[in-house]
Amino acid sequence: MSNVLKSRWTALGVLSATGLMTILDGSIVTVAMPAIQRDLDFSAAGLSWIVNAYLIPFGGLLLLAGRLGDLIGRRAMFLAGNAIFTAASVLAGAATDASLLIAARFLQGVGSALASAVVLGILVTLFTDQAERGKAIAIFSFTGAAGASIGQVVGGVLTDVLSWPWIFFINVPIGLVTILLALPALPADRGAGLSAGADVIGALLVTSGLMLGIYTVVKVEEHGWLAGHTLGLGALSLALLGAFVARQATAKTPLMPLRILRSRNVAGANLAQMLSLSGMFAFQVLVALYMQRVLGYGALETGLAMLPAAVGIGTISLFVSARLSARFGARTVLLAGLVLLVAAMLLLTRVTVDAGYLTHLLPPMLLISGGGLVLPALATLGMSGARDSDAGLASGLFNTTQQVGMAIGVAVLSTMAASRTGELLAAGAGEAAALTGGYRLAFAISAGLLLAAFAVALIVLRRPAAGGDLPAGTQSQSPSLETSATS
Repeated sequence: MSNVLKSRWTALGVLSATGLMTILDGSIVTVAMPAIQRDLDFSAAGLSWIVNAYLIPFGGLLLLAGRLGDLIGRRAMFLAGNAIFTAASVLAGAATDASLLIAARFLQGVGSALASAVVLGILVTLFTDQAERGKAIAIFSFTGAAGASIGQVVGGVLTDVLSWPWIFFINVPIGLVTILLALPALPADRGAGLSAGADVIGALLVTSGLMLGIYTVVKVEEHGWLAGHTLGLGALSLALLGAFVARQATAKTPLMPLRILRSRNVAGANLAQMLSLSGMFAFQVLVALYMQRVLGYGALETGLAMLPAAVGIGTISLFVSARLSARFGARTVLLAGLVLLVAAMLLLTRVTVDAGYLTHLLPPMLLISGGGLVLPALATLGMSGARDSDAGLASGLFNTTQQVGMAIGVAVLSTMAASRTGELLAAGAGEAAALTGGYRLAFAISAGLLLAAFAVALIVLRRPAAGGDLPAGTQSQSPSLETSATS
């Protein structure tokens, strides 16, 4: 194996490690929440901010970070993000009260955004061969899927065996090793320079709009959907995002050139991903809460109960997804994976207050393996029409829709579950029965979101032309994405 080839695969390992670390950190806290609440005296309402304080800056800054990576260099952005995330992990583990932990989680979200926004952009410029790129994306998607799925497992083990601060301290050695390996492994890129596209007004509009929008959604549980707080901030968020789109259509050097959305596969994959992740990530949070609050599982038991889903997603994304995509196309693989996920959520709508693991929980855990088909296929389609000069932007956009979907999914489904639980309690139901009814409603809504993603994939996405999906970067000589829009 040549030194160049070795360097590329080492770089993939570095990128995948960061993907694993940042995605894992969004879910690892779920099983540790009761312990954190007890030790740091979190209120019931404030507990959700352990997750939300991470997701708001993560989702809000990704698009800006992706474009800045194109301008000042993706390697520099990647290294800066990892450094911030690692330092913030130390602060989170050492937090002695709720406010310090929330501030540290916010900084973790900032670091994750800076690093994650450029990962796919670096990957698609390193691997230009279609077969190699498919394999690289499958490996990267495996680590992301594994991070999302094994977060509860790792969190349960660390919380029970050591203590909850170690769910944050574990990031420190991983972050330091990643930075040290990234320095020689990642290609040095100078970027186009800030003068080539530093749309400051656009950056302020989209970042403030996204962060305000996510904040509004996660506060719905406290204020309600029709409250003035929700409607007012929601309208302001939409106005900011609308102004951003208008700005991009007229700016000389737009932050997000709208040509990137001319590709049906790029636009459709991002929409399908937002819907899919809304259902999938909310499932991970809510099923963990169901097992602990209703079935009485401990943190370690909850993590181990979710292990089949983690193993299934990891195995399929690493060993099966790329082969199926090469043979049948990413769109077909995506549709098949979504069918499995819908089936899993529908099975979860039948859980009871005394559900047995083998009869009620194991079957949907196995069907969740469909995520191992969905996530790599979405990554392939989401980057399929980006030119090399826009790879960081496309990567930032893809990660933005991912994080916004996760944040909205958790907020909406948690709110609906809590509302349904309150109704059942008011009607005289016992606590366990009321909680179960709320979670069942949330799982039904999750199934609906995944069905909507299936409809988008079926109607909007296009089958690949002969030879497979068009790899990102192959249109670098074209003036726009119009070619891919008709494929």
